[in-house]
Amino acid sequence: MVGEVNGLQEKEEMTAETAEEQLVENAAEMTPSPETGTAEAAPVEDKAAALEAELKEKSDRILRLQADFENFRRRTAKEKEELAAVITQNILGDLLPLLDNFERAMAVEQSDGEAFQKGVEMIFTQLREVLDKHGLQSIEAEGQTFDPNFHQAVMRVEDSDAPDGTITQVLQKGYQAKGRVIRPAMVQVAGS
Repeated sequence: MVGEVNGLQEKEEMTAETAEEQLVENAAEMTPSPETGTAEAAPVEDKAAALEAELKEKSDRILRLQADFENFRRRTAKEKEELAAVITQNILGDLLPLLDNFERAMAVEQSDGEAFQKGVEMIFTQLREVLDKHGLQSIEAEGQTFDPNFHQAVMRVEDSDAPDGTITQVLQKGYQAKGRVIRPAMVQVAGS
């Protein structure tokens, strides 16, 4: 048994010596030779430095682009708010004379019904002019073919005089402004 232990110790010593020799050989291979100098180690370091510099440059560029985009987003949102405020201000400015006329009409004594009606008609005409100026148009519906983009059917009636899908009556006018439907026309449609 003592012999076996001595044999194992000798093998371990040989393995340790072999491993040590292997390390020395590897170190020798990595040590620059006089012919090559540090030519092998330098390109790896230069390449790593170049890649790090390129990575840093691209990271900086991405950060700048993100900051530019964030500034653009904020500026656009602010411009939208300002534009909406100007549009609202213009519309309200055009409606103020109507408000004045309504106040005058309310202050007049109700004894003269005809004059009161004439004043309300004038205010209505003035209101239509302001709304037309801002692009409001009524949606034509009666006698037209039903179009769900412009009309909302709330009733269906049998009508032998009108073809299926024809609007027979407008229950509430619809409006659009500059090609966009603000409120669809509420209609009654012929059908079987």
